[in-house]
Amino acid sequence: MNPGNDDVLILGGGVIGLSCALFLLEQGRSVRILEKNTVGGATSLGNCGTITPSHAPPLAAPGMIGKALKYMTQADAPFYIKPSTDLSLLDWLLRFSLRCNGRDHRQSALAKAKLLNASRPLLEDLIVRYAFDCGFEANGEMYVCRTPEGLDALVEELPLLAECGVIAELLDADMLAAREPALMPGMAGGIFFPNDAHFRPDAYCASLAGAVRALGGIIEEQCEVLSVAVDGDRVTCVETACGRRYGTQVLVALAAWSPAMLRSLGLALPIQPGKGYSISYSLPPIVPKTPLVLTERSVCVTSWAEGYRLGSTMEFAGFDDSLNIQRLNALERGAREYLRTPVGGEVLSRWSGWRPMTYDDLPILGRSPKHRNLFLATGHGMLGMSMSAITGQLLAAQMTGNEPAIDLAPYSAARF
Repeated sequence: MNPGNDDVLILGGGVIGLSCALFLLEQGRSVRILEKNTVGGATSLGNCGTITPSHAPPLAAPGMIGKALKYMTQADAPFYIKPSTDLSLLDWLLRFSLRCNGRDHRQSALAKAKLLNASRPLLEDLIVRYAFDCGFEANGEMYVCRTPEGLDALVEELPLLAECGVIAELLDADMLAAREPALMPGMAGGIFFPNDAHFRPDAYCASLAGAVRALGGIIEEQCEVLSVAVDGDRVTCVETACGRRYGTQVLVALAAWSPAMLRSLGLALPIQPGKGYSISYSLPPIVPKTPLVLTERSVCVTSWAEGYRLGSTMEFAGFDDSLNIQRLNALERGAREYLRTPVGGEVLSRWSGWRPMTYDDLPILGRSPKHRNLFLATGHGMLGMSMSAITGQLLAAQMTGNEPAIDLAPYSAARF
């Protein structure tokens, strides 16, 4: 493989790196992706594959600190922080806690909504234009509440969601039961988001990689990036386990691993690895018509023609790669409280992965504040799939000298 000088080196072959590569190739740039393992094989692999403008409100919300303290005593809680003396995590948690107020909550929600609302049609356009075979369905998503208190909490967010441009339909108990036969009787109600969608995340990444290769992009798998060399304010080369690589521009899309790579360049990105879990099954006898969020248990349910997945949870425990059986079991226990047939007959996989979490729940996009030819596309939290298309379009515009369709200032690394 010729390791010559490419227009753009992209570090990381997940959904963000692949999306940026596709849009850059469409602009006529030559692109080489450097991926430690296989494309789409890390954070992009085992998530629930939902495309969710409805998820604009950030994790840092009023009342979240009280919930987090309560959850500290529950090893299987949907939000769990493992006790730690890691100073970077403690600093992140302090900054996160300071944003758990109405003003910052609204600010982050509106900034996230700009990206989510722009990405949703753009992503569907890519799927149609390139004929991706990824099980895409634009049939919405439903939040389900077992308790009146859970429903009341959701209703309180509807004005902010409306301000974010998110269409929502409130369902009472009878409407919910009629809409979704897979649910157990006795649910309090729910909210339906008609503009949400879903697909198979692994199939989508495979389709993206195929489109990148078809347009002449080079993807080097099993090619771990070891370091980035700089001279003044320019990146000069990238050292990999496969040798040295050169590019006129370098884009870092390493998800939760971005801070470790960039620390030596004087860039301190406040990203923590937020661990999520999922279990995939064969199809159960009764499958929900749309993806569901089981609100009180924070469990996401999605299905495709060939499989069914329970996922979610947020665990801050560093890069511990063990599969916590308590947290996996909590997904099934939660599903049993809501669904007539909560699991399939065969477990196909158990998975965990790290989402790149910033304390303001906004991604880090655009040129490095310290380097002319280094660009960042990371920190997408739980919404990398949802934001991937717009991220690719915005970074490609900036890197080719064009004006991005959305102002990148709120997402710049310079904000920290």
